[in-house]
Amino acid sequence: MPVPPAVTAVVGDGAEWSADHEGQSGGVWKTTGAAGTFFVKHGEDAAREHDRLRWLTGRVPVPEIAAFTGDWLVLADARAVSVATEPPADPGAAMGAILRRLHLLPVARCPFDARTPVTVGQARHNVAAGLVDADDFDDDHAGSTPGELLDRLVALCPADEDLVVSHGDFTAENVLLRPDGSALLTDVSRLGVADRHRDIALACRGLTGDQAGSFLAAYGLIDRPDPARLYWYRLLDEFL
Repeated sequence: MPVPPAVTAVVGDGAEWSADHEGQSGGVWKTTGAAGTFFVKHGEDAAREHDRLRWLTGRVPVPEIAAFTGDWLVLADARAVSVATEPPADPGAAMGAILRRLHLLPVARCPFDARTPVTVGQARHNVAAGLVDADDFDDDHAGSTPGELLDRLVALCPADEDLVVSHGDFTAENVLLRPDGSALLTDVSRLGVADRHRDIALACRGLTGDQAGSFLAAYGLIDRPDPARLYWYRLLDEFL
């Protein structure tokens, strides 16, 4: 596809483009050339991420925006690796500390909404559009259809929410650590005001028992997560 001139002006005409990189996913490339290393994202998620990165900048460490045009987003190389790729001695503590910082941001100042009416609406849309892959469900949902899980999602929807500024896809892959140990958040296209359990659920799903305990200790903003809400937000993630 044609690359906009504003993108080429940043990454360089002779840059090498590659989809073979850490955290690779559809619509994301790593470029390397005389101008340096950049990550280029394209599509609807790139536009959403741009808006959220702009808002987060100066509040929580995130990659620097090098350029944005249309639905093309160029990020400067953060010179960091994800917790999933090179786990530190205590991955749970690293994740808990950066999530605590995010969740302490004032909810009233966040312009992005990810409350249950919004996310359940997204789930309904994705099921109707055939965008939910049943083959990718977690083991405890294997064998269910998207429609069956959607009915369960609606039936179990929490009556209220403990609101914070939520990352929305808070996994070890989306927490980056620099050599000095400082952390950054990446892939923030789902960020918005939501229940704190949305992030806690996805973090704990990918951590061992000891690591999850360390994560919760470093996070420190809740005495004990609600098991029912943890399950519901893992269920919601099947649709997004």
